[in-house]
Amino acid sequence: MLAVLGPRRCGKSVFSLLLSRQLEGPFAYINFDDERLIGTSTGDLDSILQVFYQIHGDMNVVVLDEVHNVKGWELFVNRLRRTKKVIITGSNSRMLSGELATHLTGRYIDVPLHTFSFREHISLKTDVHSSRDVAMTRNCLKNYIEGSGFPEFRHFGAPIVRRIFDDIVQKDCIRRYGIRNTEAFRELSSYLITNFSNEFTYSALMRLCGTRNVHTIKNHVRALREAFLIHVLERYSPRLRQRVKAPRKVYAIDQGLCNFVGFRRSSDIGRLYENVVCIDLLRRQAREPDLEVYYWKDHQQNEVDFVVKRGKVIEQLIQVCYSLDEEVTRRRETKGLLKASKELRCKDLLIITDDDESDRIVGSLRIHHIPLWRWLVYGA
Repeated sequence: MLAVLGPRRCGKSVFSLLLSRQLEGPFAYINFDDERLIGTSTGDLDSILQVFYQIHGDMNVVVLDEVHNVKGWELFVNRLRRTKKVIITGSNSRMLSGELATHLTGRYIDVPLHTFSFREHISLKTDVHSSRDVAMTRNCLKNYIEGSGFPEFRHFGAPIVRRIFDDIVQKDCIRRYGIRNTEAFRELSSYLITNFSNEFTYSALMRLCGTRNVHTIKNHVRALREAFLIHVLERYSPRLRQRVKAPRKVYAIDQGLCNFVGFRRSSDIGRLYENVVCIDLLRRQAREPDLEVYYWKDHQQNEVDFVVKRGKVIEQLIQVCYSLDEEVTRRRETKGLLKASKELRCKDLLIITDDDESDRIVGSLRIHHIPLWRWLVYGA
């Protein structure tokens, strides 16, 4: 069985249909996000399948799109996968953490799907690869940064991104989790998207929402994470207690949310670059499950945007900065790397910028500078 998980409207249904057409034999497709199927019970699932048999005959593959909308779907799918090849999709990261995971340990593969990466974005423009024109690639990056990775953005622009945001908040959070104070929850969602690439604390969010219950705030943030609207990064510390108590950083799951939902100023371009880097690190993390990503900060407020850890080893320290032209900025970014390098014993130091491509030697350490477009396409 295959489980395709990711944000709403990121292409899960199309991916599942393309995959099912490559498998042998006929297939059935059922979309449980269709309003005509609202209220479907587990008892109805067998009836729906029987209708498919009557109309199309036997089938080898069954695609169940957004099946988590049906309460108690796990046992039906567990029974179905014994005789069919089953593909399920979902817009909630918890859908495989319940009874299905218990029954299917080692019997399913989960495939995380994200919005378009920059590499996928430029693959839609064949002239970029054929001409190898750096200027054209940089222009594509500008369009990508100021736009969105949601596939439908190419045809419908900003309104579709705002619609996706509303659908995630309403359908995947408020309706699914039975959230009662909907106005406060919407304010919280907009606040976190607006403050992308920034630290937050649960106590500050409590004051924002006007609630005295920290568990309510934690549940709300978890709902937004599980619905693939935001990603929350923990501060790195070898001590679990300090990691739990420290502020966290929030990132939007797609830069389009930063551009068209949250309030963004032109000076936020550096934060936008950081958000894009974070989501690309998540894509790499999906391919390499042993990879962990944190941020780092010490008591003197020296900071490193991303700490990449594999197993017990800190593999790389990454800073993201739009421009290093100002000396104070260059000094701040370098100081953070050097402090973290000493404390975490990591010598692979990287600064991702808009256009700087060079190496700087500071003492016995080499700091590599790379443009964002090159890092997104080729890595580092």
